[in-house]
Amino acid sequence: MNTDLLILSVLISPLFFATVAISSWFLPGFRPYKLIVLSKISITLALIMALVSCGIVYQFGLLESKSLDYNNIGFSLRLDALSVLIFSMINLISFIVMRFSFNYMDGDKRQGIFLGQLAATIASVQLLVLAGNLGILWIAWVLTSIALHRLLVFYSERRRSKLAARKKFIAARLSDLFLLGAVMLIYNYFGTGNLEEIVIGAKNMVITLPFAIELAAIFIVLAAILKSALFPTQGWLVEVMETPTPVSALLHAGLLNAGPFLVARMSFIMMDTTYAPIILILFGGFTALFGSVAYLTQPSVKTALGYSSISHMGFSLLLCGFGVYAAAMLHLVAHSFYKAHAFLSSGSVIDVKRASKVLLPGRKANPIILIISIVLAFIIFGSLALLWGVNPVEELSLLVISCIIVMGLSLLIGTSLDSLNSRKLIPRVMLMATVVALAFFSLETLMGAILKTQIPVISQPSTGVIILLFFWLIIFAGLVLIQIFSPLLKKSTIWRKWSIHFRNGLYANVLYDRFVGALYIQARSSNAKIVKGYD
Repeated sequence: MNTDLLILSVLISPLFFATVAISSWFLPGFRPYKLIVLSKISITLALIMALVSCGIVYQFGLLESKSLDYNNIGFSLRLDALSVLIFSMINLISFIVMRFSFNYMDGDKRQGIFLGQLAATIASVQLLVLAGNLGILWIAWVLTSIALHRLLVFYSERRRSKLAARKKFIAARLSDLFLLGAVMLIYNYFGTGNLEEIVIGAKNMVITLPFAIELAAIFIVLAAILKSALFPTQGWLVEVMETPTPVSALLHAGLLNAGPFLVARMSFIMMDTTYAPIILILFGGFTALFGSVAYLTQPSVKTALGYSSISHMGFSLLLCGFGVYAAAMLHLVAHSFYKAHAFLSSGSVIDVKRASKVLLPGRKANPIILIISIVLAFIIFGSLALLWGVNPVEELSLLVISCIIVMGLSLLIGTSLDSLNSRKLIPRVMLMATVVALAFFSLETLMGAILKTQIPVISQPSTGVIILLFFWLIIFAGLVLIQIFSPLLKKSTIWRKWSIHFRNGLYANVLYDRFVGALYIQARSSNAKIVKGYD
């Protein structure tokens, strides 16, 4: 069987989306029936190609197409467990978002243009995850940013969207440059842009890594940080809420994942480096902490969801920094589907009305009961980790990350034990906590089995990483404690002051505004409006 034809058949999906994008130049306006039909065919083919790609990898394993290149850098496709996992996720989310867009944009005078720009963005992301060579990987990386920028400024008269898009554009170009630097260093060292040859070469590298690879790994990390809106460049992400809802859904559920995907794709370059994982852990950990606290202080639903995405991107890259790539990809996929649903349903009046009628049980705010809940959560976690056979030496990173995740169970258990109707809630909550912990270990093991040939195995971390592991474990434990004891802290003056600071994103966005000249643009726009009013 000609495997090249099998691999190239998957290109049908991005090619059809590209056809929709080109067709929108000729059908840009109100209710473009033919373009909508073509879009429906494209999203249906996307689902079919997702299934086909899964079948190909299941049957043949890793497959690469023949390369169109110059000196081993150029265009080739790669089908493996990682690319098919993300490709299938993108196609399913694209199917949902595109169908939502047909009704959402119905009646808009530029509906055809919007569908074309959305299709172009989807095609570029598909090409990114299917890339088998550094050349096409970098080109697709740039195309995703350019396509997204056009969507962010779809309503060009909305000043805030334009300012946010400008900040995003600057971050994206810096990200492109860092990735280009990494590509050049890796290509120069290995003499090829073929990803499989690079992986084989990385596995066979000596223990003492060359400086070029250390620097390339740092550039990859910086490209991922800028792409996924980690602190302190996160401001644009919470300012693009004036874009159409389908754009927000695709951005938060798909495009932000490019950073963690890049790090996972280049994980064999990253695995033995010294400084790149530490940078990931520091930036990822702080962003996860910052985003989760800022999320709790936001009065706007969409802005809160934006900070939630910032937190989740930080946590995904934190997991990559610790070398727990299977858990990172599990988290990435789960977050993508959750966030797509959250944004597409954020405007539901019915859900808001129902939520307003839900009466939450009162809290006793008993410190002893809350401490007991923490102990119960760790008993559940420890028992399941023991039954699952987690090696505390070789799999220390997984154990600590599991601890951080399971700490959320203490919040769930503590809320139920501390409620006025705790007798009715305790059995159900304990069962739910056990199921959640069991699901995490099961799904992480399953994801590890699926991706076992495409990511490094979990190994004993270095001393520096071990220190950071326990540092973030203590920090996140403190965060969970604050949330558990929040009934006792609500009247605290310190709590109120810091909530204001976090609501404003610790003012990092103000510095970013000054850097890109956004404040000057705002003042100039305001003066122009005043002059126009006098005229």
